[in-house]
Amino acid sequence: MPNSIEVLKEISSKHGCRFLINEPLKEHTSFKIGGPCDIMIFPNSIDSLKELISEADRYMILGNGSNVLFSDNGYMGAIFVLGSDMSEISVDGEYITASAGASLARVCKTALDSSLTGLEFAYGIPGSVGGAVFMNAGAYGGEMKDVVSEVTCITHNGEIRTYQSDSLDFGYRSSHFTNSGEIIVSAKFKLLAGDKSAIKARMDELIARRKSRQPLEYPSAGSTFKRPEGTYAGLVIEESGLKGFSIGGAKVSDKHANFVINTGGATAADVMNLISHIKKTVFEKTGYQLECEVKLIEE
Repeated sequence: MPNSIEVLKEISSKHGCRFLINEPLKEHTSFKIGGPCDIMIFPNSIDSLKELISEADRYMILGNGSNVLFSDNGYMGAIFVLGSDMSEISVDGEYITASAGASLARVCKTALDSSLTGLEFAYGIPGSVGGAVFMNAGAYGGEMKDVVSEVTCITHNGEIRTYQSDSLDFGYRSSHFTNSGEIIVSAKFKLLAGDKSAIKARMDELIARRKSRQPLEYPSAGSTFKRPEGTYAGLVIEESGLKGFSIGGAKVSDKHANFVINTGGATAADVMNLISHIKKTVFEKTGYQLECEVKLIEE
């Protein structure tokens, strides 16, 4: 990797991309956990991203870092962060096009400013456009599949390809991209003309509901487990007597049992041990096999 790092630094400098060496990943994830990566680069265009990918020995794409848990040992390779340097948003009638690094919150506010309805459910989901489409993020009865019109990505061959919505294979917390290895660079949303005051009222209602029901005051990766068929993860965790249970600095939230939170100084090992304990206990007591929603990146 050392030779690769020098090449990546040269490419970054050529394109004017920011980069950091041995950057702690805990500074770039909502869990506030994770050791250093060899090099972290912030691509500022599709061209720079394509060239960086072609020269990286090992890499990972990171968005807002809101659904991942990195190892305490960090990541041996390059982390390409699609963030504010690739976050353009444009509006054309009832369509909004957003680069992968744009936050969902900004896209929702853009829709509000343009009196467009359909994205209210996403207001408060702490992720970027790329990550949200990748996992078909959803809340309060809505999902990305309901509003995504098309998605543009970089293929394995470094080509740019656009998929229409009917080719995206959206499922519960999954999409065509979940296992394709392609990199999302932008998405187009099809919305509807609406009443601005009604849109704002719905957004305010949902953000208030989030604040009252979720432990937003603590670092976490959002919902820890996917919803089991026929019930809710938080319910079976609570029924198993695990609300408030902790290992090290990782704890099952007292406010919402499907949130594992970092109470301060939690390690990735603490979180992973707690997740394993929850899965084992819930299965023994309820018969439900919980599936982790957080992406675990182990070295």
